[in-house]
Amino acid sequence: MTLQTSNIMPDLVATRRHLHSIPELGLSEFKTSDFVAAELTALGYDVTRGLAKTGIVATLRNGTSTKSIGIRADFDALPIQEETGADYASTHPGLMHACGHDGHTAMLLGAARLLAERRQFDGTVHLIFQPAEENFGGARLMMEDGLFERFPCDAVFGLHNEPSLPFGHFAFLEGPMMAAADECKITVVGQGGHGAEPHAAADPIVCGASIIMALQTIASRNIHALQSSVITVGAFNSGVASNVIPERAEMNLTVRALENNVRDELEHRIRLIAEGQAASYGMRAEVDYERGYPPMVNHKAETDYVRAFAKRFAGGDKVSDLPRPFMGSEDFAYFLEERPGTYFMLGTAKTGNDPALHNPKYDFNDDILPVGATFWTELAEDFLRGA
Repeated sequence: MTLQTSNIMPDLVATRRHLHSIPELGLSEFKTSDFVAAELTALGYDVTRGLAKTGIVATLRNGTSTKSIGIRADFDALPIQEETGADYASTHPGLMHACGHDGHTAMLLGAARLLAERRQFDGTVHLIFQPAEENFGGARLMMEDGLFERFPCDAVFGLHNEPSLPFGHFAFLEGPMMAAADECKITVVGQGGHGAEPHAAADPIVCGASIIMALQTIASRNIHALQSSVITVGAFNSGVASNVIPERAEMNLTVRALENNVRDELEHRIRLIAEGQAASYGMRAEVDYERGYPPMVNHKAETDYVRAFAKRFAGGDKVSDLPRPFMGSEDFAYFLEERPGTYFMLGTAKTGNDPALHNPKYDFNDDILPVGATFWTELAEDFLRGA
């Protein structure tokens, strides 16, 4: 880290903690959006609001080059009751910044300030403040509102804090890094009856249990052993009394894959198994399958570039490749389907036993703020370096 950021550290912390105190769910980040827009306007950026309802793009131009870079921070919160006990804890009951999006936003606002003050680049910087990463796919919604047509980016970059990684450690992965996330609801339609007379009914609970067990064979028998996939039945609901066979049973699944061909096969097999198993019991299965975020696939050239830059920035001992992809999902994937770029992790560990992301006791490590702000600043300056 070469820039001196001690003079802005108090402001970075104050910004992060203010954002932490006003968490808002996806597409409802009105206070957050107003605050971010005001900060950027005061710094002299061209501020465009309203993409994906609450999203913001802040543009700064310098020099004569037509080259451009996009850097993204997400700013939505989660429906979690905070248990940190912090002085700056959530003032919105039942809502919390439990994933560090407050820190992502504060770091990018810090970079916005440094870029505006220094102006040591030749080209255009687009800072993308995105809503609704956690649920509604704010990245996709911003693109539907013309993000890259209105704000062309030669490449786009994003990061996520990771409390399980050593402080200040950068971790990369070329290719698939995070999984597609699909949702599926299977409804088995049987025939209700008396629990003591099961032969006179068609029990959807028994059929549903058979479907659940059969679904577990998809990963082991239909998908190549070296291709990752997950099918989890997170809910199985049916019946209200021990002596009543219900009419219906419902299952809710999350389905994950790192490759689109595997994703297609999972959906195909889930439908076949649900419908075939139900038919074998003389019943009917209704399958409602909904595609969610696609796999997030980092581009090779941009990953190589940022990894090499991180080594110059932090030192080779603080840069590594992730050992494997995550089966979680990230809507930055939509950006990477349309523009080259990469997404990486930045370690924020305090003690080595920090609360995980989405934990009610999690709190973003403010000490990493100047690292992230400086990294984004110097990356933008390097990417847009004049000839």
